[in-house]
Amino acid sequence: MDAAAVAAALGVIAAREPRIIVDLAGLQFIDASGIAALSRGRRHARNAGGDLLLAAPQRPVRRVLAIIWEIDGCAVHASVAEAAASADAFRQVVVPIAGSLLVCADNASPSAAGRD
Repeated sequence: MDAAAVAAALGVIAAREPRIIVDLAGLQFIDASGIAALSRGRRHARNAGGDLLLAAPQRPVRRVLAIIWEIDGCAVHASVAEAAASADAFRQVVVPIAGSLLVCADNASPSAAGRD
């Protein structure tokens, strides 16, 4: 899934249910465009009165998020259950993201772009 598709999907979800948990367990790679997509999703969720929480990233993704995402004071949760507990038991939508989250030139797949 590319970053533009994630941003668009999160915007649609935030309009319906602004409390979102993004399950990153299946995500193997993220670049700056992926972080920007998650940030736009968080902004949409917050503007709708909710929030966007990140959960269960693999180690490489976690390292990137620790540098970029957490600098803004936003936690990255070890699991979806932990994120849900931190959301004070409000109703949330869990959105799984798998593969790589990046911009692919010419609509190429992440593997065609050299990122598996």
